[in-house]
Amino acid sequence: MRSHLAPFPATPSTGTPFIRLFGTVWGIMASFASIGSMGTTSITAVAPGISEALINTAGGLFAAIPALLAYNHFVQKLRGARGEMEDFTLEFLNLTERNFL
Repeated sequence: MRSHLAPFPATPSTGTPFIRLFGTVWGIMASFASIGSMGTTSITAVAPGISEALINTAGGLFAAIPALLAYNHFVQKLRGARGEMEDFTLEFLNLTERNFL
């Protein structure tokens, strides 16, 4: 496992929700603009912007959740490999001390 690749899944996991949150805010702003231009608060004025906002929110979750799971998986694998290397180092030092000192 290459440790320099482990942060790669963390980037979309942390960044995507903020980008999608901007899309959500944009959709809600479009709804308010629609309300202002139509002069009514009916569902037909609000629905397009709200649905766009919800789609952006769902898209952000769709990208962020798998990336977070992948990142956690890679971090756990790296921790396991690190533990094995530390165990090997301790065993090697013990053998070296017993046989050569």
